[in-house]
Amino acid sequence: VQLQASGGGLMQAGASLILSCAASRIMFRSYDMAWYRQAPGKERELIASITSSGETNYSDPVKGRFTISRDNAADALYLHMSLLKPEDTAVYSCSTVVRDVRYWGQGTLVTVSS
Repeated sequence: VQLQASGGGLMQAGASLILSCAASRIMFRSYDMAWYRQAPGKERELIASITSSGETNYSDPVKGRFTISRDNAADALYLHMSLLKPEDTAVYSCSTVVRDVRYWGQGTLVTVSS
């Protein structure tokens, strides 16, 4: 399983950004996917998840501002981020569990300035 996140950058508060996660060596459509983030000095946290059938869940800090989606034809996962806040600054990673093993993609850094 290979996961590669991309799309991070330096943003101003209030802006929007879309992160992408390319998956390979996996029957992507069959697996639940998730986005995590780790802010400086903090533990990694789950912020959004999407099941193989498209059901979504969000953590309270991002609910209403972030949208997780997937394109099974492209083996891709997305995170649409809007109304960004400085506290959204973190390394964002995509993840999945295959046969009880959790896989992580290389994260992408999002920095939000006030």
